[in-house]
Amino acid sequence: MRKLWSSVAGVIAVAALLIGLNLLADTFLASARLDLTQQRIYTLSAGTRKIVAGLKQPITLRLFYSRQLGAQVPVYGTYADRVREMLRDYAAIANGNIKLEFYDPEPFSDIEDRAMGFGLQGVPMDRTGTQVYFGLAGTNLLDDQRTVPFFQPERERFLEYDLTRLIHELSNPKLPVIGVMTSLPLDGDQRSMMMRQQPGAGPWVSMLQLRQAFSVKTIALDAMAIPDDVTVLLLAHAQHLNESALYAIDQFVMRGGKLMALVDPKSEMESSTTDQTGAPVVDVSSDLKKLFDAWGVEYDPSRVVGDLNGAWRVRTSNQSDRVQAVDYVPWFNIREAGIARDDPALADLTQISVAAPGALAKKDGADIEFTPLLSTSEQSGTIALDDLQVTPDPAKVLANFKPDGKRRVIAARVRGTLKSAFAAPPPLPEGKKRPDNFPAHKPQSDAPVSMVLMADSDIMADRFWVRVQDFFGQQQATPFSDNGAAVLNLTGTLAGSDDLVGLRGRRSSLRPFEVVDDMQRRAETQYRKTEQDLQAHLAETEKKLTDLRTGAGDQTKAAVITPEQRAAIDDLQRDVVATRGKLRGVQLELRREIDGLEMRMRLFNIVLVPVVLAVVALGLGLLRRARRARARA
Repeated sequence: MRKLWSSVAGVIAVAALLIGLNLLADTFLASARLDLTQQRIYTLSAGTRKIVAGLKQPITLRLFYSRQLGAQVPVYGTYADRVREMLRDYAAIANGNIKLEFYDPEPFSDIEDRAMGFGLQGVPMDRTGTQVYFGLAGTNLLDDQRTVPFFQPERERFLEYDLTRLIHELSNPKLPVIGVMTSLPLDGDQRSMMMRQQPGAGPWVSMLQLRQAFSVKTIALDAMAIPDDVTVLLLAHAQHLNESALYAIDQFVMRGGKLMALVDPKSEMESSTTDQTGAPVVDVSSDLKKLFDAWGVEYDPSRVVGDLNGAWRVRTSNQSDRVQAVDYVPWFNIREAGIARDDPALADLTQISVAAPGALAKKDGADIEFTPLLSTSEQSGTIALDDLQVTPDPAKVLANFKPDGKRRVIAARVRGTLKSAFAAPPPLPEGKKRPDNFPAHKPQSDAPVSMVLMADSDIMADRFWVRVQDFFGQQQATPFSDNGAAVLNLTGTLAGSDDLVGLRGRRSSLRPFEVVDDMQRRAETQYRKTEQDLQAHLAETEKKLTDLRTGAGDQTKAAVITPEQRAAIDDLQRDVVATRGKLRGVQLELRREIDGLEMRMRLFNIVLVPVVLAVVALGLGLLRRARRARARA
């Protein structure tokens, strides 16, 4: 009896111990996790941790998610769980500065009104027009607001970037200052606008977009220093910069400023203008040779890049004045593989148009990160700038163009600790003096700096990406390429913190079953081939039947089905049945292979894992028993 009560007490003690351990784990280890994924997609990056942990003011994040959406489209339910878990991760490291609120906006409810008030996007779920929501609204103490209107699973690999950018913007509500140095009329040709000479002489649409998103400050081409409040310096085809201006740019970068430089071997917009004598402008190139050489970047302003893949079709006339359409290879669209899909600024863009661009490359031995953003296809080559001066003949340019099978980089991100291109401030011209509080010379940057370099300035010109039309007195812009979004997004990533710039797209948490997919592809290939053979056989047999019924093309003969024709029809039907049987056999083999894999996985999960655990437990028990036996001896 005493042994029985001892056993009962032991069981109760073990149960109490297990319950206590669970309570302790729930209290102290609730947020503990182990990320064993290959790309560590469930682990926040160091940049995100730094931004979130450094919050100085409370931020409220409100997730509006309609459960009806996940019930009808399960992929959204899975993605919603992913978003919620990531938001909880953010709150866990924010030291109490992130407050989370989760809402299910039912139709015609106050919560739905709040979602609409924040500007979140409602999507009709059925024919009744019921709206569902899956968006995020963030606010700070000043009632500044940032939103993700609707979470799309296709953008999951940029989820961390989107959330971190939202939090960063709420914690820094003041608009970043963008300094612009340019030789182009980005804000419009004032003389032409006053004289109303040209309908397209107004501000460029890309510049209007920058002014809507940032505080833009114009900087003179001969500036001796870049103002301290400038976050990003945009050089857009800045020509003939003197030594003092180059030094100002260099030192701005050395002090940690962000640079977006657009150089160009041939500015098509500038070449379309005339000088004071009415002659076409010939000097249309821009370069930053002294800076690029010091920073480890190669760029040749005497060579223009062309690409047969995506070349614009233009009209031209030949020697007989006959108008014809010709591929003008210096103007081309960059699509698909030419756009860096792992960069959050370009991930959602489909086409970028460039005109007479140059090529960028990393110098041998340069200690920088050189990440291509826009690249040509393998059908690219280079053209001497002299061959494109004044009014080039597109047909002649195409005839002389020789692709060499190489991909060329049109735009790239550059990151690294850079050395200055100057040993000291350059001497000033007589009569000039430096401004007050002129910063001390820095021989190199204290930390890695970030910049975006692009060998084309026409990417900003309306002509190459947007159609602007007058609509009842209002200018309406209709883009046909994503140039404006590219410039705006790239500038935006630079305007964020260094930690935000460093974020890249991750892999999706929805990992495909690669083995199963490979099985399906192989079986699908075999199935399609058999199907095509069947269709060809059917078409051939039907033609023979038609010939038999019409007397092999003789329309005077009566269409009488003979025993031979009936036999042919019977043969066809037997062939069809046999071929369909083969198709079913292919599908059966596909299912048999996949089912076998599924059975092996189930066997592993249901049987093998418990067996392994049991063997380990048995081994530990025998080991403990052996130790006790040795201790008694």
